[in-house]
Amino acid sequence: MLKQPNLTINEQGHLCLGGVDVLTLAKKYGTPLYLLDEDMVRERMGLYVSAMKENFPAGSKPYYASKALCCRELCRWAKEEGMGLDVVSSGELYTALAAGFPAADICFHGNAKTEADIRYAIESGVGLIAADGEEELRRIDRLAGETGVRQDVLLRVTPGIDPHTFAAVNTGVIDVKFGVPIPTGQALDVTKTALALPHIALRGFHCHVGSQIFDADPFCLEADVMTAFLDAVRRETGYTAPVLDLGGGFAVAYEEDQRAPDCAAMIKKVAARLREQCARYEYPLPTVTLEPGRGVVAAAGITLYTVQNVKSVPGGACYVAVDGGMGDNPRYALYGARHSAVIADRAGEPQTERVTLAGRCCESGDLLGEDVPLQEAKAGDTLAVLVTGAYNYSMASHYNRVPRPPMAALRGGVDRLIVRGETLADVAAYDL
Repeated sequence: MLKQPNLTINEQGHLCLGGVDVLTLAKKYGTPLYLLDEDMVRERMGLYVSAMKENFPAGSKPYYASKALCCRELCRWAKEEGMGLDVVSSGELYTALAAGFPAADICFHGNAKTEADIRYAIESGVGLIAADGEEELRRIDRLAGETGVRQDVLLRVTPGIDPHTFAAVNTGVIDVKFGVPIPTGQALDVTKTALALPHIALRGFHCHVGSQIFDADPFCLEADVMTAFLDAVRRETGYTAPVLDLGGGFAVAYEEDQRAPDCAAMIKKVAARLREQCARYEYPLPTVTLEPGRGVVAAAGITLYTVQNVKSVPGGACYVAVDGGMGDNPRYALYGARHSAVIADRAGEPQTERVTLAGRCCESGDLLGEDVPLQEAKAGDTLAVLVTGAYNYSMASHYNRVPRPPMAALRGGVDRLIVRGETLADVAAYDL
């Protein structure tokens, strides 16, 4: 089992999250069930807020990347812990505003915003819109003019950095759908356009190199490229950017052979590199924003399932089939992302088996993992899949018309529902 402070085993040998026996929660709420350790989420949020206050100029702060996990309660926690909020759709923006999150502390991202998205963001008074290119800049300018405002904007650029993470989450190279590349000269050209548009107030630049980054080196290289670009923009146009958004991508440990990075130490190292580079170019140190998402919520979450059957294929795999699957956790089916798992009923026993975790969907690719270490499983056991706080609920679907599970949060050993489970009527609610 992963060595995390919020995962323990009680005297009965049961897995506990935040000191609470998960078997009692499975019985109370049913399975599948998303569980989220609120204490850990808040601790992680505070870590990022404190590290940025200590290492970057006044006004610097983290924006929680709500695409990792978005619901009203998460938005409330982010507000209470002093984070900004990064949204990438009108749905995420609506959720944030419905939770009472201040629009001025929201940045609206996305590479293909619709006109309706942009209008909603402007009319809601979001603090920043991260523009993905020239065409979008011009659309923002037109809609801001129609609304009678001058919209604060960051221009998203791609620095041409390969963080050597896996391809599905690599966003820093030149040939990618996000942003405008720096190495080709296009970023400088689009910057000139932004500065000329009457209803655009260019506040600075945004970049993001990828996800699951375990050390500070890619972020330091990002700081090198971006300060050189900031200097080139200043020399070419006279514009000095007050804000630099270095994106997110802080890794988490999904398996026992991985070790979660010290994010505070990483931030300190990146801040030192940025100060060094700004001094080199005699450039005023900008306000810095970061966008942690996975690094805030992933390790705080687990998902509980009930084992339905176990069957072995002679010469093949041992299949442990559960009552959920790719509908509530598509990460393995989507890009082979691995998770550790444990039989919560006998969490202290050795994991002597290597199994394939199979879902309930009518799809041969509906797997939660292959060659997964596990205790010997039997029908009726409670299976806990670990580190599911990020990109599980947010990517969940209605495939096979299976309702999406509820989510309960734990704080101080007390559980409460924060997202209700869907019913069969919910699944069919929009049918005509």
